[in-house]
Amino acid sequence: MTGSKIEAKLSDGRDLIYFDDEGSSLPSIRKSDQRATEERPETANLRFDPLSSEWITIASHRQQRAFLPPANACPLCPTTDSNPSELPDVFDVAVFENKGPAFGPATGHISHPDVDVFGFSTQAHGRCEVVVFSPEHQGSLASMSENRIRTVISAWQDRTENLQSQPGIVQVFPFENRGEEIGVTLHHPHGQIYAYPFVTPTTKKLISSIDRVGSGFFDQLAKFEFGSDRVVLESENFVAYVPFAARWPIELHMMPKRQVPDLATLSNSESDELASFYKKLLQGIDALYETPTPYISAWHQAPMIENRERVRLTLQITSPRRAKDKLKYLAGSEAAMGAFVGDVAPEAAAKRLREVIS
Repeated sequence: MTGSKIEAKLSDGRDLIYFDDEGSSLPSIRKSDQRATEERPETANLRFDPLSSEWITIASHRQQRAFLPPANACPLCPTTDSNPSELPDVFDVAVFENKGPAFGPATGHISHPDVDVFGFSTQAHGRCEVVVFSPEHQGSLASMSENRIRTVISAWQDRTENLQSQPGIVQVFPFENRGEEIGVTLHHPHGQIYAYPFVTPTTKKLISSIDRVGSGFFDQLAKFEFGSDRVVLESENFVAYVPFAARWPIELHMMPKRQVPDLATLSNSESDELASFYKKLLQGIDALYETPTPYISAWHQAPMIENRERVRLTLQITSPRRAKDKLKYLAGSEAAMGAFVGDVAPEAAAKRLREVIS
């Protein structure tokens, strides 16, 4: 169970939604945004790459976004007299439209190239949202209470369901980038949600694999992975494991035991359990070393296409950290050719993760 949801608007018309913890003592009415109205950027340009048949977004306005501001100028802290931020009042968890989005602010169906694939472009319709995990500038999701993590999960579920219903949205992707080594530009604990107007390249590859194996792909995958010595953590409804062909020094996948396409279709009891399960995974990753581990936490959800029930919700957490003071950089083979070379045996990584989680 979670607390209340309050919808509001920022001064330039962007959506702002407050998600309160269960039992929260915050007021039901929040202060409005008092900043002067600014024009929103035009919707970015979407260009078709004929070499890969993939879409590339050109969003030049993102060059102007905030870069590691000090705590007293953080745009994700609640507004004060000296810091008129993106959050005009107190909150537990907040979601708002990104000020400089890679997709949007316009939504709608995109055009597709027919015969002439060279020089084809269209508007990058879609939506980008910021999910702020806490009003506190310091900390991490792993250090927060299960009640707070449950609120964050509720926000992901709400936004997934809402965004999937908007015109032209084909896939919804909640994720968290944590750590400067990953490329974060704000220290405040937060994640993002991208709502794409196309099926992403990674998911296209997955669908090709499903087509090749058959509709029982994820049942077979679960039987293979869940029965291996690479399982790290298991609960009534979820299993986390290091995949057989892990690319990254730290790579952890998690799936529900039953077939669900996205976060929005989890039951209340599953969502409650997930809050505790997810906290243990994040704590385990941080316990590997004396200092916090940089990571990308990516929720892979089924796209809004025919036969989406064949795709199972999967969490993938990856980190380039291969030792206490060493990172894996994508150089020639990985960056140019997409051919990864693993630095750590998946079985050894799973054993270490089991140890720190237990």
